[in-house]
Amino acid sequence: MKSKIILKVIVAGVALFMATSCAKNLDLFPQNDLTANKAYSNAEGYKQVLAKAYGGLSVTGNKGPSDLPDIGGGLDEGSQVAFIRMFFNCQELPTDEAIVAWNDQTIHDFHDLKWTSSDPFIKGIYARPIYNITLINEYLRESTDAKLAGRGITGTAAAEIKTSRAEVRFLRAFNYWVMMDIFGKSTFITEADGIGTFLPREISRDSLFNYIEKELKAIDSELAPAKTAEYGRVDQSAEWALLARIYLNASVYTGTARNDDAITYAKKVIDAGYSLQSGYFKLFMADNDKFTNEIIWAVNCDGLRGQAYGNTTFFVHAASGDDHDDYGVGGGWNGYRATKAFGDKFPKDGAGSIDKVADQRGQAFYTSKYSGTPAQAVIATLADVGNFATGYHIKKYVNIRTDGGAVSDPTKTYADIDFPIFRLSEMYLIYAEAVLRGGTTGDLATARTYVNLIRARAGANAFSASDMTLQNILDERARELFWEGHRRTDLIRYNQLTTATYLWPWKGGIASGTAVDSKYNLFAIPAANISANPNLTQNPGY
Repeated sequence: MKSKIILKVIVAGVALFMATSCAKNLDLFPQNDLTANKAYSNAEGYKQVLAKAYGGLSVTGNKGPSDLPDIGGGLDEGSQVAFIRMFFNCQELPTDEAIVAWNDQTIHDFHDLKWTSSDPFIKGIYARPIYNITLINEYLRESTDAKLAGRGITGTAAAEIKTSRAEVRFLRAFNYWVMMDIFGKSTFITEADGIGTFLPREISRDSLFNYIEKELKAIDSELAPAKTAEYGRVDQSAEWALLARIYLNASVYTGTARNDDAITYAKKVIDAGYSLQSGYFKLFMADNDKFTNEIIWAVNCDGLRGQAYGNTTFFVHAASGDDHDDYGVGGGWNGYRATKAFGDKFPKDGAGSIDKVADQRGQAFYTSKYSGTPAQAVIATLADVGNFATGYHIKKYVNIRTDGGAVSDPTKTYADIDFPIFRLSEMYLIYAEAVLRGGTTGDLATARTYVNLIRARAGANAFSASDMTLQNILDERARELFWEGHRRTDLIRYNQLTTATYLWPWKGGIASGTAVDSKYNLFAIPAANISANPNLTQNPGY
């Protein structure tokens, strides 16, 4: 069952004064105007704000689409300030895994790898994590022992609020990881900073890495033990998973490899008692909240109480057309699909098509039941970016329950699919890659065992010892984790995002693909933020 705490965000109507008072400096354009004393007047108010801290990763406002969005300033609520959708656009759209048919504003610049500091989509993804962090900082200021006592909150209620402080510190670290990964640096504010009295400082990438690492380790003993948290809330295993992820990428973030640490923390998650779910695609269906054996932490999405066009509702609508019934939604948006280069990661049958038996994850490649179905060869060429009928269609997320039951939204407009942030298979792959990169706290035999567990579930042939290469692990990550927000980070780690080492259709805006300036390994800091806060600096090359 989805967490009741998380879902309360939709009906809470939480709106904090702190967001209004500091927003001019952060360029967040907030829409909220309740005072902190009202929002935190009782224990129930704290639960609502806690729900908001989680819900900022799923919804765009307090009540639903187009009704008091968190962030305004001319940004589109559905496409430019929703965390999941914008995170996907940043992590998948510049890669071989996704390309969009629409020509909305600057959206094609993402796959073309030619965005600028004035891009409105980039402005939105910069604003969302900082908005979330600002709200979290206020929660920490308002949940001290003195604040609770002053409001007459005692006993069990006070103890629960104190415990929740570790959770929101994790969420703050996670939002700062997003900033570190996408922008390389960030506006930096903590609960120790005043509100509305200063221009926030900037933090560098290596300093931000150190801050995130320190924060995560500091809350380890305060979080619930691994695999004990209410679904949708974080515990120690989520903390370990985020540490494993940042350690795998440490050479990019700081210039110093941390492969031993990546192995250590991936293994802590692995040993916590998780197991792979039988049936890969069940993990991306409307009742995937049942599969906590593999999903370590997911962002809750609910078609009735968490309505937004920018959470997993986006995945199912944007990937479908006339075949939208097969995705479990009432209409298709004819938007996103994948390139031939990504399809080539999967084994082919005798006719040159993806062999969905040799690797069952290839069943996500869907090419029938939409208008003007062309031949397989035409689909693969992606000759026309604006023609949704070309390219490989992806059916990974579907708003259909594994038990055949009804979804929560009877109109099938909004999806119930939760968005997995951490899964066990990622930890297996982190362990394997870190070993291959020279980590000594693990071993190659164990790494191959983990990879082959993933491949066995997919019905794929086991890797031999000679198959255990870094390139094969990168390709396995593509097959296992596609459309989950990993691909851009992975390609950067392998120096393949901007270079000519690996090309895919329309990389750099060229049909056959081309290398681009290495500055596109980071996104530009929005020019509007720099204008509002001279403490911020632009990334090189922009």
